[in-house]
Amino acid sequence: MMKRILYKGVVLVVVVVPLLATIFAIWLLWNKAVHWSDIALLLTMYSLVAFGVTVGYHRMLTHRSFNPHPAVKFILLVLGSMALEGPALEWAAIHIKHHSQSDREGDPHSPVEGFFHAHIGWIFKDRTIDPNVYCRNLVKDPIVLFVSRTFLLWVALALLIPFALGGWTGLLWGGLVRIFLTHHVTWSVNSICHTFGKREFETNDMSRNEWIVGLLAFGEGWHNNHHAFPRSAFHGLHWWQFDLSGYLIWLLERIGLARDVYRIPPDLMQRRLAKNAQTTPLTTPSSFRADKALP
Repeated sequence: MMKRILYKGVVLVVVVVPLLATIFAIWLLWNKAVHWSDIALLLTMYSLVAFGVTVGYHRMLTHRSFNPHPAVKFILLVLGSMALEGPALEWAAIHIKHHSQSDREGDPHSPVEGFFHAHIGWIFKDRTIDPNVYCRNLVKDPIVLFVSRTFLLWVALALLIPFALGGWTGLLWGGLVRIFLTHHVTWSVNSICHTFGKREFETNDMSRNEWIVGLLAFGEGWHNNHHAFPRSAFHGLHWWQFDLSGYLIWLLERIGLARDVYRIPPDLMQRRLAKNAQTTPLTTPSSFRADKALP
């Protein structure tokens, strides 16, 4: 019982302190105490950590969308850890369970239990998920194990680096405000992208594509696409579906730092589109070509 209370207290601090820091940062902005260097630090830290979550934790680790060079794998997992969303093993196990029971009983964060629950409420519930059940292959990976076991070190660096570069305002913007933004953008994929937006593919859940989240979360907002093709390295399936994480994976592949990048086979895409056309009228797939849309 005490362990659970302590855990919820830590989660509360992690969530509330960045929120209060954001309010304080706005107050500083109104008083013209924020400089361009602080904003640049915020954007840089946000981008690096976002890639750690989207490319590292999600597409690389959880869905095995590509096989990275060991150094790239390590860096991405460290950056993902800096998001303060949990160790790599725990994050992957939770997400795999989400896909296996999406929007059904057992889903860790479904709007079926309410929008607030999907966005943030689920964090305060008992969410112990055994990685040996949902991602046994990762438990045997030495890099994943090392980064997961040293999680607190990377959390500390996530705060020390912006402080070292920008002092107290650097810590405020590049550290706490960045954590606040990273958290709520990530959680929006769970809540907003299972509640609002458009569905291009019929799936056994309520996943939707939401372009605003797609921009802020570097491509993760094309969530219906992702649930239709979970292993795809690219979530944006049309030229206009901006997927910055997909572009990074493509770049890593081109320079030899990633291989076995999974792309949706064109015949599989055509079968899915033909199946959808029989059930739901679509507005764009007639002009869609998988071999042209994916990098």
